[in-house]
Amino acid sequence: MDIKDFYYDLPQEMIAQTPLSDRTASKLMVLNRKTHEISHKHFYDICDYLNPGDCLVMNNTRVIPARLYGVKENSGGKIEFLLLKRLNIDTWEVILRPGKKAKVGSRFIFGDGLLCAEIIEVRDDGNRIVKFEFKGVWEELLDKLGEMPLPPYIKEKLEDKNRYQTVYSKIEGSAAAPTAGLHFTDELLEKIRQKGVKTAFVTLHVGLGTFRPVSVDNIEDHHMHSEYYEVSKETADIINETRKTGGRIVAVGTTSVRTLESVAAADGTIPVQSGDTQIFIYPGYKFKAVDALITNFHLPESTLLMLISALYDREHIMKAYEVAIAENYRFFSFGDAMLIE
Repeated sequence: MDIKDFYYDLPQEMIAQTPLSDRTASKLMVLNRKTHEISHKHFYDICDYLNPGDCLVMNNTRVIPARLYGVKENSGGKIEFLLLKRLNIDTWEVILRPGKKAKVGSRFIFGDGLLCAEIIEVRDDGNRIVKFEFKGVWEELLDKLGEMPLPPYIKEKLEDKNRYQTVYSKIEGSAAAPTAGLHFTDELLEKIRQKGVKTAFVTLHVGLGTFRPVSVDNIEDHHMHSEYYEVSKETADIINETRKTGGRIVAVGTTSVRTLESVAAADGTIPVQSGDTQIFIYPGYKFKAVDALITNFHLPESTLLMLISALYDREHIMKAYEVAIAENYRFFSFGDAMLIE
């Protein structure tokens, strides 16, 4: 399957630069896979499409202020660190900009010496493993020195950094938000529960690989980035009970999909499990756990667009994107939502 099969032309002005003041006011495109009908709603209508006995599965990861600005120890040259993955108490995998000359042993200073870092390994993909030196509590220091790592296509400053967190975010560790969840409020979730819909949470710490373009022509040659996930006993029990009683598993966001499909047995049973996943879902994949998906509109030629094309099919998804552009939907992280049911 060729990468060009997943290309579409998006006018720049359709990339949402700021979140709406009301999380639930986004547009909602509903794709019915049985009738192939496309409906145009608002996100606050999502309750109408969830049935008693269904289970809504959300990713409760929390974005950390993962962007650090500092200087090289000897030259004073400016550097930007993007924290990708915590390996232990003081060691992280990071992206450096500019980073091509940063070799093992290179040292950097942040916050006038409050935080120092030394490169201890250069990975094949260009990422670095760095060891930090600091006094005090790491989370407090990061909160003081770090900035929210908004995606590169967002140029506007984010006034309220909580708008790049879901209302149910809990476990710190993401370099990007699971953006399909940004549309929910506590009130909407309560309304959903009142209807008899169960809610369950997985954790997947989103890496920046989410935004990396696929650089190969044949998508099957693409090497997926690794992300850490956790599925608790409580969540596994809720999902397995839902499946037994005939309810649907409705995933919120592609990260929830990737978590569930990484751990699911052939019959869709979900075990208690944690680890790293590199699952790459593209057309031809047979879903084991997920019945429906709430998601945002994704970048052209991205692995996320391939994932939703696997859940429905490429032709209908690309057609839906044409409709979304014609109907002035807002795209990407702060944009509108889609339900594939």
